[in-house]
Amino acid sequence: MDFFTLFAELITLSAIFAYINQRWLKLPTTIGLMIIALVFSLCLITAGIFVPVVATRAEAIVGSIDFNKTVMQGMLGFLLFAGALHINLSDLREQRWIIATLASVGVILSTIIVSGLAFAVFRLAGLEISFIWCLVFGALISPTDPIAVLGIFKTIQAPKTLETKIAGESLFNDGIGVVIFLGLYEVATGEYGFDLVHLGELFFKEAVLGALFGFVLGWIGFRLLTKIDNYSTEILISLALAAGGYALAAAWHLSGPIAMVVAGLIIGNQGRTYAMSPKTIEHLDTFWELIDEILNAVLFVLIGLEIIVLTFTHQYLIAGMLMIPCILLARLIAVSLPLRFVGKLNPIHPNVVPMLTWGGLRGGISVALALSIPTHLNGEVVVAREPILSVTYIVVIFSVIVQGLTVGPLLRYLIAKSETTSSEQLTKRLR
Repeated sequence: MDFFTLFAELITLSAIFAYINQRWLKLPTTIGLMIIALVFSLCLITAGIFVPVVATRAEAIVGSIDFNKTVMQGMLGFLLFAGALHINLSDLREQRWIIATLASVGVILSTIIVSGLAFAVFRLAGLEISFIWCLVFGALISPTDPIAVLGIFKTIQAPKTLETKIAGESLFNDGIGVVIFLGLYEVATGEYGFDLVHLGELFFKEAVLGALFGFVLGWIGFRLLTKIDNYSTEILISLALAAGGYALAAAWHLSGPIAMVVAGLIIGNQGRTYAMSPKTIEHLDTFWELIDEILNAVLFVLIGLEIIVLTFTHQYLIAGMLMIPCILLARLIAVSLPLRFVGKLNPIHPNVVPMLTWGGLRGGISVALALSIPTHLNGEVVVAREPILSVTYIVVIFSVIVQGLTVGPLLRYLIAKSETTSSEQLTKRLR
């Protein structure tokens, strides 16, 4: 199937599902679209039992989509740039130690804990997965997905400080997580041994130089914007930064995600303050909000459709269901331990830990990384691929639907509980 036909079908499905959601379900857009796409996929699978050509055709269409390339080399740069545009740099600076700690130490700690738990769970489910592939799984599932997180938190009216922590962490830990995944993936595939020096070099090149590249890219874009006052040209420049910058980062083996976050922060703050007219700001925000909404819609429809080409056995289902509480436990530890030390310098509200734990959603990036694991390696079947992919999908579905739908009520409950406690303490003091 040619690219245009495939693109047309995805956009059409996304529009139909979005209409159904807005007309009847009225769920948050990302959750609603994924639920409808899942139901649609299950209907096709069921219909295929009675009319095999339906299942065959559906598998052929969905199978022709390279999910990993579509997300990691297509959508991700635009989505991260769009998300970073609306992050206030002053707010981010105030929370910098918390965000930096969670995006680095938190991801590494979570990867280690998830890997150990996954090794035990896979064995319990009767799956012989080597520990190095469990580490790869831990790396791809540990980072929170900025696309899912930002999409959900738009709708729940979170306090600004909490929103900054969660959004900032998700934007940066995504890039860090991808670097860790790449390093462990090279070890698992035998490309490199477990060499800490090489892993350090990879981290420096991908993450540190990626951030520096993003800064240079953002500064160049900012300087260009200061020289003109034409909103269509300025929007085109921002689009070139996201598309061309991400492609160039990939060509130079730098972290495109980190580069796009840094460039987006510069354009969204310095550019918005010193280089854009109110008219340009209005059009730029509208343009990137539309890009964000459209790509989010397509992405979550794709996640829902992906079930058509995945394999689920009872062992995979058992492992997936067991890994859900394990990953939440790992997230709780990976959040609470680093914050305990950071909290000595910057006091942390008690509500932050449960919100960061439950609000740390996994999404399309984890599925895309799992799909990048090859089916064959050196002529041999990679037995870890299918169970890792299926378990990842189960965790992502739970995360987006269950956590996504309940994170708002949890926030309101914690705020109400905090206000009640404060009121009771004040009453005691007055007595």
